[in-house]
Amino acid sequence: MMKDNPKLPYSVKDFPKTLPTLKYFNTQEPKNIKAFIGWDGLVVLDESIDLLDALKMYAKQYQLYAQSCGRCTPGKYGGRVLYEMLNKIQNSPEASVDDLAKLKEICNLMHKTAKCEIGKTTPKPILQALDTHIDVFTRNISKNKQKLNKSNIIKYKTPKEEEDFKLEGEASDGSQVYYKANTFAKEIQSHNINPDMHDAFNVLERFKLAVHSHSHNQTYISKITAPCTDMCPSHVDIPGYIEGVRDKRFLDSLSATRGSMPLAQVCGRVCPHPCEHACRRAILDEPISIMELKRVGASYEMEYNTPYMHPNFIEAQEDLKNKKVCVVGAGPGGLSASYYMALQGIKVDVYEALPVLGGAVATGVPNYRMPIVAYNHDIDMLKTLGVTFHTNYPITKENFLDIESKYDATVLAVGTRLSKKLGCINEDFSLEGYLPAIKFMDHVNLAEKFGLESIPDLTGKNVVCIGGGFTSMDVVRCCIRLNAKSVIMLYRRDEATIIKNTSSEEYHEAVEEGVKFDFLSAVHEIVSENGKVRSLKVDKFELKKVEGSPKGELVPLEGGGYTLECDIVIPAVSQELDASFLDESFGIGLTKRHTIDADPHSFSTPRKGVFACGDCVSGPLTIVNAVGQGRRVANVVKRYLLDGQISLSDDEKMEDLLKDVGVYDSSREVIGWMKGDKRAHSDKLEPSFRAKNFEEVNFGLDRKDAIKEAQRCMRCYYISMCVV
Repeated sequence: MMKDNPKLPYSVKDFPKTLPTLKYFNTQEPKNIKAFIGWDGLVVLDESIDLLDALKMYAKQYQLYAQSCGRCTPGKYGGRVLYEMLNKIQNSPEASVDDLAKLKEICNLMHKTAKCEIGKTTPKPILQALDTHIDVFTRNISKNKQKLNKSNIIKYKTPKEEEDFKLEGEASDGSQVYYKANTFAKEIQSHNINPDMHDAFNVLERFKLAVHSHSHNQTYISKITAPCTDMCPSHVDIPGYIEGVRDKRFLDSLSATRGSMPLAQVCGRVCPHPCEHACRRAILDEPISIMELKRVGASYEMEYNTPYMHPNFIEAQEDLKNKKVCVVGAGPGGLSASYYMALQGIKVDVYEALPVLGGAVATGVPNYRMPIVAYNHDIDMLKTLGVTFHTNYPITKENFLDIESKYDATVLAVGTRLSKKLGCINEDFSLEGYLPAIKFMDHVNLAEKFGLESIPDLTGKNVVCIGGGFTSMDVVRCCIRLNAKSVIMLYRRDEATIIKNTSSEEYHEAVEEGVKFDFLSAVHEIVSENGKVRSLKVDKFELKKVEGSPKGELVPLEGGGYTLECDIVIPAVSQELDASFLDESFGIGLTKRHTIDADPHSFSTPRKGVFACGDCVSGPLTIVNAVGQGRRVANVVKRYLLDGQISLSDDEKMEDLLKDVGVYDSSREVIGWMKGDKRAHSDKLEPSFRAKNFEEVNFGLDRKDAIKEAQRCMRCYYISMCVV
C-alpha cells in the first residue's frame, strides 16, 4: 500500500473504505473503495487493482465528460493524449520505457500550461503513480513484450471504421490476439468533441492496440466537482453559472443554478455563502462574489418576464405521472423537494400551517433582505409546474395518518418553529415585554410584508436581543426600523464568532444602522415588576485559550456583571422542532437533539414512505442546507416511487463521499493566474435612509460589474473517480 502523502487532502489511513450506505431500508450491497483518483493524487486501498486501466479511464473521463473550457490546447486535447499513451503502455507490445518519460513530460506540460484547474490537476495522479508505482508501468511493458508475437502486429494508417476487432494471429504463448481499431476516435466523435490533434504535443502515431479477451473486472464511478460546489450544501454548479454570467448568457446561468438550487432569488440574497470560504481565488487575492452572481440570472428572468428557466437535464417520466406526494411545510426544504419532484412529473400537494407560503424565509427574513415580491417569483414557478398549495392547514396527530394514506409518499419539511429559552432566572413567557424571536419576527413580517397584522411600534422602548445568528440579526435590525429608543444584542462569544455565524456584511450593516453589541455577555436574570420586564442582570465573561479547543473556554469575569435597563427582551439563542404532530405509534422517532430521526443520506425515516428534510432533521441551520436536502429527498422519492426501494444513486454516493473527504485545500498553490483583481461589491442604501424603512438594502451587482466579476473565476473543476 502506498504511503500517505502529507500534501494530499486525503490519506490511506483516514480515507473511507466504502461508499456511503443507508441507515434504514438499505437494499444495496456496500461498495468497497479499492482506489480513489482525484485532483491532488491517488489513494490505493487495494493493490490488486489494475492501476494502469484506472488511470486510463481517469484520463478518458476528463476528455469525454469533464468541464474543460477548451480555451487552450493542453486542456482541449490533453485527456485524449494521456488516454492513448496509457492505453499503449497497458496493452501494446511496442510500448517502451521511453514512453514513460514522454508520459511524464506531457503530464508536466498540462499541469503548467493548461488554463483551467481541471486541466492542471488531471495529470497529478498520473505523475504520482509514476513516482510511487513505477513498477506497475515497467512490469506491464515487459509483460506485453513477452506475451505478444511482434510479427503479428499490423499497423493501419487509415483503419476502416467497421474493423473494430480482427483476429491477427497467435501470440508466442499460443493465445489468440485481437486488435481494436480507432476506439477512442469514435467515442470522441459520438460526444461531438473535435478529434484533431495538435502538433505541439508530439503525439505518437495512433495504431491498433492489443486487447486481451479477459475483463479487468473493475467498476469506475466518477464525478465532477469544485471546491466551491463541494462546500455548498446544495452542491450548485457554481463555475457553470458564473460562466453563464461571464458569457452574457444570463438564462443559461440561471439554468445551471436551478440544476440543484430552485430558489435562485432567495439564495442570491440571504445565503451565508459558505462556498466563498472555499473559493481558491481567495488564495490569490479575494474570493469571487459567488452569491451576488447567482442573483444575476434570476433578476434577468424576472426583469424581462421570460418563461421560467429550468435545468435541461431533468425531464418528466411517464411512470411517475400518476404518483402523488404530500409535502408538509412550504419553506425552503419543502419548496425544493416539490420543485424537483414536479419537474419529474410527480403530482405534489403542499400543506402549510401558516397563512402564507415560504416558511421561515417569508415570516422570518425581513423584506429589506428578501423582498417578498422576488420570493413569490420563485414560489409562483412551482405553481406553473402543477404544485398545489394548501395554507392554514396544520398537520396534527389526528389528521396525519389520514393525509398520509392518500399519497404514495410523504415528505416532512416542517422546520423548527419553537424558540428556545435562555435558561436564566425569572424567565417567564407570560411577562409583558418577553417576546420569543420567532413570534416577534412572525408579527413583523406578517404585518409589513403581507398586511395581515398591525406593524409594531417600538418608539421609546429599550430592546435587548440575546443571540448570535441570522435570526438575532434580523430581530435587532427590524427593531431599529420600528423606531426603538435603543437596540442592544448580547452575545456570549466574541465579534469574530458572530461574523462567522452570520456574515461580515450582515454584522457591519447592523452596526452602521445603530445596533450596539455587547460581547462575552449573558443574561443571568430577568428583572420584572408588576408582570413587566424592567431590566436584565448581565454576567460578563472572558475568553481563555484552551489547548485542543478551537473555541476556547468562557470564564466568568469576577465583578464584571451589571444591570441593563430593558423594556423588551427577545431571546434568539436557537430554535427547535415542534413535534406535537407526531405520535409514538407512527414509528417516526426523535434524536437526542429533538430532531426527526432520518437517514443522513436518503432522509428516509423508519416509517417506510415517509421522508424528512431541512431544519426538522438537521436542526436550525441555513436556507441553502434545507434546499440541498430537499433536492436529495426528491430524487430518493422518485426512485422509491418507481421501484419501491430506498436507494442512493452513484452520483449521490460520490457527492457524500467528497463531502467527507474534503475538496478545498487553502495550502495548494495557484498557478498561472495574476493577482490583484479586486472583488466587486454591490451598491447599498445609505444607513441613515435604510434604518427608517424596510426597502431592500442590497441592490445587487449591475450586469457590467457582474460580467467583470465573473471573469475573475478560475473555473476550478476537479475530477474524482473511485475504483469499486
